[in-house]
Amino acid sequence: MKINLKQYVLKQPDKLLSAVLYLVALHSFLTGLALVVQPAWSMELVGFSPICERFFPTQGGVFHIVMAVAYIMGAVNAKKCHYVIVFAIIVKSAATLFLLAYCFTVEFKWIILLFGIGDGLMGVMIFLSFQYYLHFSSI
Repeated sequence: MKINLKQYVLKQPDKLLSAVLYLVALHSFLTGLALVVQPAWSMELVGFSPICERFFPTQGGVFHIVMAVAYIMGAVNAKKCHYVIVFAIIVKSAATLFLLAYCFTVEFKWIILLFGIGDGLMGVMIFLSFQYYLHFSSI
C-alpha cells in the first residue's frame, strides 16, 4: 500500500501542525544542546570566540530546551495547548526581531542572520499550519 505523504498531511490539518511543531522542537532542542555544550570547534566555525563565560550561553540553551518541550506539548495536543502554540508564534517573532536587529545594529555575523531568517520561517510555518488547523477545527 503506497501512502502519498502530501495528501495524508494536507487532509489532516492536525498532523501538519504536529509535524511542524515537532520539527521546530527538534531545532530548538539541538540549538539548546549546542549552547549548553558549546564545543570550541563549532563556536569558531560560526565566527564566535570559544572563550567566554559559560553561564549566559548555558542559560540560553536551557531556555531553548524548555521551549522544545512547549512545542512538543502543542504537537501532542493542539486543542488543549492552543495557547502554547500562540506563545510559540510570539517567541519566534520576538527571536526573529531580536536576531535581525542585533545582526544589523550591533554586530553582523552570517550565522546570526541565518538564525534570524530561520526563526522567522519557523514562526511563519507555525502560524500558517495553526491557521489551517483552526480553519478545520472547533477550538
